[in-house]
Amino acid sequence: MYKCGELLRAGRGRLVSGPDDISLKGISIDSRTLKSQEAFVAIRGKNFDGHSFICAAVRKGAACIIVQQGARKPKVPRTVAVIEVPDTEKALGDFARFQRKKFDIPLIAVTGSNGKTTCKEMTARILSGRLKVLRNEGTQNNQIGVPMALLRLDPGCDAAVLELGTNHFGEVAYLARICEPTVGIITNIGHSHLTFFKDRQGVLREKGALLAHLKKPAVAILNADDDLLLKELLKKGAQRRAFGFGIKNRTDFFASHIRYRDTGIEFTVNQKYRFRLRSLGLHNIYNALAAIAASSFFGISFEDMAERLAHFEFPQGRLKVKRQGRLVYIDDTYNSNPTSLVQALQALAHYNAKGRKIFVMGDMLELGIQGELFHRQAGSLAAGVCDTLITVGPLAKAAASAAQACGLDRRKIFSCASSRKAGDILRKKISPTHRDVVLVKGSRGMKMEEVF
Repeated sequence: MYKCGELLRAGRGRLVSGPDDISLKGISIDSRTLKSQEAFVAIRGKNFDGHSFICAAVRKGAACIIVQQGARKPKVPRTVAVIEVPDTEKALGDFARFQRKKFDIPLIAVTGSNGKTTCKEMTARILSGRLKVLRNEGTQNNQIGVPMALLRLDPGCDAAVLELGTNHFGEVAYLARICEPTVGIITNIGHSHLTFFKDRQGVLREKGALLAHLKKPAVAILNADDDLLLKELLKKGAQRRAFGFGIKNRTDFFASHIRYRDTGIEFTVNQKYRFRLRSLGLHNIYNALAAIAASSFFGISFEDMAERLAHFEFPQGRLKVKRQGRLVYIDDTYNSNPTSLVQALQALAHYNAKGRKIFVMGDMLELGIQGELFHRQAGSLAAGVCDTLITVGPLAKAAASAAQACGLDRRKIFSCASSRKAGDILRKKISPTHRDVVLVKGSRGMKMEEVF
């Protein structure tokens, strides 16, 4: 519940018309899902302008409209409050920060190049056994998704777990200022969004901004097996907790005795507690360790954590085994970068297939001038793992050339322009059977799910 006057102050706005003492039941940015007595924030996006939907919002019962200075806006009834702000997207963040400050609860923020969503979901899964946990849905981790999640905070929430995404400098710092995390997790520093960050040092600079915005008790949970994060662990500042496969005197939460099973992976934490995951990816042990480290501050036993994670359902498109008729696919279509591609190929290498291992690889995007190099490295690695390679897109074609150079039979290498074409090649030329396994992976923009 909000007051119109609260939004005026939080967003440093100006009341254009209507009363300022209206009670509001919520805040919405979508006129289609807006409910009566909510405030409608007219966000300007790349493909739409929320100001075009003000009339629709009023018809749905909006009691307050937040508009941007200079925007054309229709007349609304005098009973509807209209607040003008310099920037509606920034105002949404201001409203979210105002809401966050109402609640003195622990908030865990997760960032990193890979594993953010899975780590966030694992942490929320463990904590929700005892607490009411707020989290952002799916991958809604940007300047819109994070504020919208915080606006759902209510007196019943005991804790929050939020994923912070970025592809430009300054975005993690902005989101951290809004959500004021008490615990920060950085999963890893990989080669992601290099068009903007240039190199891993740039990625570290952006992701590491989370640590500068932690609030008491200001706990930083970092991957000790990541060379750049290991250096961060040695710095003074926030309380540091390390996770990884390292030795105990360097790592607070470490995995050992790893075993691959047909249904997933088993491992031991701190040489004492046995865990199992329904996942093919070795890297998901890192996500689990980070979640375990964060949850340990809430007094949850290792036994309870193990039970919660044993039944954890991994998010769609992240190394999920799919069965389509008699065929077996490993669906890793959510996204791709050099680090996650290596992880996917490791999973394929460990998969106990009785027949062929087939890899359908789409372009990895946003890698800047190093794009072709990373694709050639991927092709070289794939040649040692898969029996058949299908590449999708101009960059992945370089992977096909590298795979052939590394010894993969050219008759088992195919290149095409679209994921749908890759699906046709898979069905008509390769004809996988129930004995084979097919790994499908590529960047989000390649729409690799269309292979299925």
